[in-house]
Amino acid sequence: MIDSERVTAILAGVNLADPDEAARVIPLVYDELRAIAGRQLAVERANHTLRPTALVHEAYIRLADSGPLSVTGRRHFLRLAARAMRQILVDSARARGAQKRGGEWRQVTLQGDLAGAELQPWDVLDLHDALERLATLDPDLERLVELRFFTGLTVDEAAEALGVSPRKAAKDWAAVRLWLRRELADSPPRDEA
Repeated sequence: MIDSERVTAILAGVNLADPDEAARVIPLVYDELRAIAGRQLAVERANHTLRPTALVHEAYIRLADSGPLSVTGRRHFLRLAARAMRQILVDSARARGAQKRGGEWRQVTLQGDLAGAELQPWDVLDLHDALERLATLDPDLERLVELRFFTGLTVDEAAEALGVSPRKAAKDWAAVRLWLRRELADSPPRDEA
C-alpha cells in the first residue's frame, strides 16, 4: 500500500485530461472515490440508475473534460471528485424534476453530525441550494461541509485540508450545522410520489 504523502505528491499537478496520467493515479485513490460515491448514493432514491462505480467513472469524465486542473494533492483531488459527484447527482435530480415535477424525488436524511438531534428528510436539491447560498456567504464553510459530509473527512482532517486549526474547524462545523438546519427548515420537505 502506498502511503498518503506519496499519493499526495503523485497527485499534485496531475493532468486528468491525459489518459496516461489518469491511468497512473486513479488506481491510487479508487477505493476512496468509491467510498465517497457510496456515501453520496446512500442518500439518493433507492432505484437510482447510478451505482458507486458508475458515479466514480462519470465524475472522472467530468473532471477530465473540464480541462487542465490544478490539483494540489490527495485531499484536494478527493474534494474535486466529491464535488463532481454531487453535481452529477444534482443534475440527475433536476432532470427527474423537470420530467415529473417531483414525482420520484427522494428525501434525504442528513446524517447525525450534520443535522444534529432533529433528523429530518430533505430533498437533495434543497441541500445543494443551501450549500450554494453558503458558498456565496463563506466559501470556506461550504468547503468544510463538502469535506465533512461528502468526502467523509474528520474535523481534524478537514482542518488540515483547509489549512486551519482543528479548534477553528470544530467551531466552524458547529456553526455551519446550525446554519444548515435553519436554512433547510425554511425549505419544507417535498412530498414523495
